[in-house]
Amino acid sequence: MRTIGWTLVDAVSQFLEHHEREAVLGDLLEAGESHSRMLFEVAGLALRRHLLLWRNWRPWLAAFGLAWPCTLLLMGFSLTVSRTWLQTIDAALFRGTGWSVPPSLSLLCWQVLLLAGWSWTCGFAVGSLSRRTIWVSAALSGLPCLFCFARFDIESLSRFCLLLFLIPSLWGASQGLRLHRIRPLPAVILAVTVTALTVPTWTANGPWLPNWALSWPAWYLVAAALRSNRITG
Repeated sequence: MRTIGWTLVDAVSQFLEHHEREAVLGDLLEAGESHSRMLFEVAGLALRRHLLLWRNWRPWLAAFGLAWPCTLLLMGFSLTVSRTWLQTIDAALFRGTGWSVPPSLSLLCWQVLLLAGWSWTCGFAVGSLSRRTIWVSAALSGLPCLFCFARFDIESLSRFCLLLFLIPSLWGASQGLRLHRIRPLPAVILAVTVTALTVPTWTANGPWLPNWALSWPAWYLVAAALRSNRITG
């Protein structure tokens, strides 16, 4: 029967690589160590292994250069998309204007495509950069979501509108974890498409920096794909 102590040891050991986890647990069991001692040894080893990962620049970029700031920006743009939806679709279908296409429908479609492009590329970049530290990036993405979710106070909109970016971001992150990088041609096509969708924001009122901050991950994917192609070629 699994005791609470062994359950904790097994849970902490999941932070180790599979082959290392089996070797460490096997050695501790053979030595007849107590569960508390095993937990101390495994936790210490897992912490040392994790700290070593942060000697590289990739986890820092993924967590603090992408996950945290992009989450804030994507929540803001998700709110913009939701407001456009409220002003167009709701007005057309439920306020007596019939089924005629509202003039701002093209704006809504453009915003949805741009949000999906930004979200997917940011998620993919985070996943490919922080494969073994993804839980830190996920935590830094979740914290601003919880903060803004709790303080949301717009009567005409649901607070869930802040999370429109979540599904394409998670999809992109899962692809980044699995593929690590994409081929050069699809990467270039994706980056050009995202940049082209960003062009209309250049003449819009408001700061331009967030638009570029959400577009550069797509070009990072291009750089990573070209670098990988040169190494393998």
